[in-house]
Amino acid sequence: MLRVSLRGNIVTVAISCLLFVLVACGDDDSDFAARPSDGSSLSSSSAKSSGSVYGSGPCKVETDENCFKDDRDGQTYKTVKIGDQVWMAENLNFETDKSFCYNDSVEYCEKFGRLYTWAAAMDSVGTWSANGKGCGEGVTCNVASMGSATLVRGVCPEGWHLPDTTEWSTLFTAVGGSSVAGTKLKSTSGWYNSGNGTDAFSFSALPAGNRNSNGNYSHEGDNAFFWSSTEFNSNRAYHMNLYYGYDGALLDYSNEGNGYSVRCLQD
Repeated sequence: MLRVSLRGNIVTVAISCLLFVLVACGDDDSDFAARPSDGSSLSSSSAKSSGSVYGSGPCKVETDENCFKDDRDGQTYKTVKIGDQVWMAENLNFETDKSFCYNDSVEYCEKFGRLYTWAAAMDSVGTWSANGKGCGEGVTCNVASMGSATLVRGVCPEGWHLPDTTEWSTLFTAVGGSSVAGTKLKSTSGWYNSGNGTDAFSFSALPAGNRNSNGNYSHEGDNAFFWSSTEFNSNRAYHMNLYYGYDGALLDYSNEGNGYSVRCLQD
């Protein structure tokens, strides 16, 4: 038997149920199911990444080598190259409808970025592009069926897009496989109960927690959730999950009304 402590609530589970517990704690009002493991999305490949960071230290001005400026609001973001992908090394903080600060406090947005419903992450109203238009809760939205328009810019700045599950899986492979991706991608501070990562590739994932579809905030300090552009069904979409007590990274699906973080990937 294994005893898992979640901020004072002791849960006893069989080892065979461990992954279910780790994932289910992140979504208080919807069903979770692990993504099928017969594909390549959760590969344990030991492929290595270049992990080159575009600069180091604060990202404050557009001319910094490691900086990208979002012309919509002037905010800047660090970027990092991992394998063949270039990611934002910070959570998106662009304010739009159906985006929130944890506990409705601006200080959390400054630290963690904003939490977006899936419709907001996809830009379902089509403000910035048409690829995610109409994608929202209760509506079936098969992005892959759009042919050449498979990249969904969503709420991301021009030249960037919301990653799909395949692109998240590519990231896992680049850092050594899904079984160690959590440790490699998590920041070196801020995680509950010695759950910090090594941040070996400067992805710097922070435990921003979530906002569920009922408007309740939870799991700041112990979970990080990032939306993908891949939908599971008309009410659920896939996300990437990192957990303080787990070395790996998970792809799972949850209620599209939940508020999760967004990491943008360069086109």
